[in-house]
Amino acid sequence: MKTISIEKLVQEFSLEVLEGKDYLNRKISQPRTHRPGLEFIGYFDYFPMEQIQILGKKEITYLHKLTDEERRYHIGNVVKYHPPCFIVTAGQEGLTYLKQYCKEERIPLLRTNEKSSEFIDNLNNYLKNKLAPEIAIHGVCLNVYGVGILLRGKSGIGKSETAHTLIGRGHRLVADDIVVLKKISSKTLLGTHNRTNKEFLALRSIGLLNIAKIYGRKAFQEETRIAIDIELCRWEDNELNNQLEPELTYKDYLGVKIPHIEIQLQPGRDVAGLVEAACTNWYLFQQGYNAAEEFFERIQNELKDQENE
Repeated sequence: MKTISIEKLVQEFSLEVLEGKDYLNRKISQPRTHRPGLEFIGYFDYFPMEQIQILGKKEITYLHKLTDEERRYHIGNVVKYHPPCFIVTAGQEGLTYLKQYCKEERIPLLRTNEKSSEFIDNLNNYLKNKLAPEIAIHGVCLNVYGVGILLRGKSGIGKSETAHTLIGRGHRLVADDIVVLKKISSKTLLGTHNRTNKEFLALRSIGLLNIAKIYGRKAFQEETRIAIDIELCRWEDNELNNQLEPELTYKDYLGVKIPHIEIQLQPGRDVAGLVEAACTNWYLFQQGYNAAEEFFERIQNELKDQENE
């Protein structure tokens, strides 16, 4: 299971450490946060104790209104479960009692000046990305016309050369050779680099190219949502698919199904142009347009016209 330390969160979000500096090495494994409202009034049936606990204005205002005895009872019920940490939002003050309880239970107490809603959204997105299940595959990841693609094929087939042509046409590189795939949700797969290969593209006979330095920052992006899996294959005379509407197939990565396309290679074929066409066609399909359906509809209309003559 992937984890991230509280110390990393402190650095990433510039959090103020109010208590528990010696316990920032505690690990977080859950990609969501929780606001303990019901728990402060004694309802614990579904308390996600492994999640970061966020204390916004509603929670802190409620705690301020309690007597010392009530406060110790209600806060004690929560801290005894030892959540990873508490984060107070909106720079709220008057937290002496909360510091004491966190100190007793060795729980880090942190604070941010950001509003609850904005901070929770940013933190949840960050945790979801960092803690997402991931795998590394051999291939190239690009963003073509705003569509994220995986370009795969056997070694030496021409993946990086095709990527270089696409970059020259204004599209963006995400990763070459090693592509890290992260499962963000049951239907969302994110492609990114492994940090070492960031901005680099390897071309046979040429060597390593730093795409950002050669073509500018616009030629590279950190990550993209994978929409199409494209496999480059060697030309097979008896296997080329000439159907007007090829059967849709999928490639499974971490349980996420991605539409799969095979492009056969032959001297003279504009492979980069075919990749662009595949991305454009996919985008139109998402908008509800199907070229094959329109084509067949035209044929049917022509046949009807001939029957009526």
